Amino acid sequence: MSHRYNLISFNSLIMLISILTASQSLAGKPKLQLATLYHSGLEVSEYFVSEKLDGVRGYWDGKRLLTRQGYRIDAPDWFIAPLPEQSLDGELWIGRGQFDKVSSLIRSSAARDNKERDNSWRRVKFMLFDMPQFPGAFSQRMTRLRRVVDEVDRDWIQLLPQRQIASESELMDWLEQVVAGGGEGLMLHHEDALYQQGRSTDLLKLKKWQDAEAIVIGYQPGRGKYAGMLGSLLVETADGMRFKLGTGFSDAQRKNPPAIGSQISYKYTGVSAKGVPRFASFLRVRR
Repeated sequence: MSHRYNLISFNSLIMLISILTASQSLAGKPKLQLATLYHSGLEVSEYFVSEKLDGVRGYWDGKRLLTRQGYRIDAPDWFIAPLPEQSLDGELWIGRGQFDKVSSLIRSSAARDNKERDNSWRRVKFMLFDMPQFPGAFSQRMTRLRRVVDEVDRDWIQLLPQRQIASESELMDWLEQVVAGGGEGLMLHHEDALYQQGRSTDLLKLKKWQDAEAIVIGYQPGRGKYAGMLGSLLVETADGMRFKLGTGFSDAQRKNPPAIGSQISYKYTGVSAKGVPRFASFLRVRR
């Protein structure tokens, strides 16, 4: 009987530790500003516009580099040592279409060979676009952030280029150029906006398509040249919508598809009358 009680106590202890660990992780989640979707009819000239980078968001709290979810990023000491003791919001970025490489590097352990790890981090740039705790409008924060980047004076710590555009037609022309070059889209910050935690209508994202997440719940086998490989994923969105996702995969991904239960991102253009995403295409596995 005593062994049974010991087992129950041990299991209870493990559960308690798990709960406390989870709560600590959530407590450390940075309160970042998040974008809403762009809509036509705005006074575009009142916004600063930048490219939407295909990287991993990084938040520097003055001492630690964190992900959007609050997990510590194990960057090399030389990478973070020049950063000031004030909060900075930015993107860890290698280049267009290189999301998987920077994501894999950030998830990797520091136990890897230091030289190999450092060589990989030498490719990463911390592209800064805001200062969450600095008072003032976005235009004022950009002036201060430019000064911070100049003082740090390191090649891998850069200010994300911002520009002001006169009209919506000029904005759409730039969007076409970015997408044609392999970019994702554009971000618009209102010049007079204060930094707000959570979703903000003063921070907008503009893409040629929308994107969302879903959970993989099944597979359909391929045919023809894809025989013996993945044909399409059966996925389910958070609101219970199920549909097939059959495009956007590389041959390697068709041979080794995302695991059942994993979360994936997909892009699409509008929805059907039944709410099914139109022209949906696989983007990546969410980590």
